[in-house]
Amino acid sequence: MRTVNIHEAKTQLSRLVEQAAKGEPFVIAKAGKPLVKVMPLDAPEAGEMKRLGFMAGQISVPDDFDTMGAAQIERLFAGK
Repeated sequence: MRTVNIHEAKTQLSRLVEQAAKGEPFVIAKAGKPLVKVMPLDAPEAGEMKRLGFMAGQISVPDDFDTMGAAQIERLFAGK
């Protein structure tokens, strides 16, 4: 995420707000210390972001996933 100082934010506010509205949030800092985060109103809050199922339909899990490599693992632990 981009961080800009207050002076830059003042001089470039219109451009920065347009970018934030398009989904590119930024932080305004004073003397290198972050003060505020500017983000679009429709952006989900950090705790609201849903990650479960974000790759639905893009990957598949084999039916034997739970037993894959069981014979090799058994040999490794049994020392055979």
